[in-house]
Amino acid sequence: MPTHHLPATQATASQVLSRDTPPVLRIEPGDRVVVESLDASGHLERQATPGAVTPYRFPDRRGHALTGPIDVAGTVPGDVLAVRFDALEPADWGFTVAGRRDDAFARSLGLDGAEPAWLLWDLDRVAGTGTNQYGHVVRLAPFLGVVGLPPAEPGEHSTTPPRAEGGGNIDCRELTAGSTLFLPVTVPGALLHLGDGHAAQGDGEVGGTAIECGMTTTVTVDVLRDAPVPGIHAVTPTARITFGFDADLNRATAEALGAMLTWLQHLHGLERKAALALASAVVDLRVTQIANQTWGVHAVLGLDAVGTA
Repeated sequence: MPTHHLPATQATASQVLSRDTPPVLRIEPGDRVVVESLDASGHLERQATPGAVTPYRFPDRRGHALTGPIDVAGTVPGDVLAVRFDALEPADWGFTVAGRRDDAFARSLGLDGAEPAWLLWDLDRVAGTGTNQYGHVVRLAPFLGVVGLPPAEPGEHSTTPPRAEGGGNIDCRELTAGSTLFLPVTVPGALLHLGDGHAAQGDGEVGGTAIECGMTTTVTVDVLRDAPVPGIHAVTPTARITFGFDADLNRATAEALGAMLTWLQHLHGLERKAALALASAVVDLRVTQIANQTWGVHAVLGLDAVGTA
């Protein structure tokens, strides 16, 4: 299995999603890639104090500082890209900031007029913990917030909202090492972008950021031409996951749950209402994130949730 190395440099960086961005690497299906990425803001230096301004990869900062795109040879729309996360190694520092927005939701939390609050984290990869300036210690569970392909439409597209077509800023904390994310291919070559490392995050990413950090990610990228369910889905070491993305939480929920019902039908040969009845006993619905203009919901089915008599 060939292994490629993709460093985080100006030449390999992108902050928009576009089918017209030239690929920075071309691989064959089944290849492994070690990808370096900066934190979402693209800090080039560690913050000395919480919220300190340092040089950025993109001074104009139009979107996430991503690495890519990666061209996967021979892939075409209709294929499904399988991105397996073999290892995720966070940098030795990260940050969290909350309270930067002044909107109705923030005011409902009693944050009207408040200045942003910053946490600066020291990340200990050996111990698997992060410690902030207040002495709070949390367990690390690193993953990438952004794993995605550009929309099929021409032009430059924001990296902020997750999309049902191509993924992107999914921010699902379940996608740790050992997980595989399945993305329907939107453009020839797939043009995979990776970045937005999170050392730890709660479901919802309620403050708008996780523990944002640089990341070294090892992925194996393959291609499927048949998948058990349409749309974006994943298999983790413990569960099957389907996703929904929409500005309306009800529609996002229906999208995630509907895909999971299809998966249950495929697994157990059920008609759809029976699949819904079974889902009511064994499927968890979780709010993936509320931070990115589009609600994310994921449905979770434990690998051992349904046995046979």
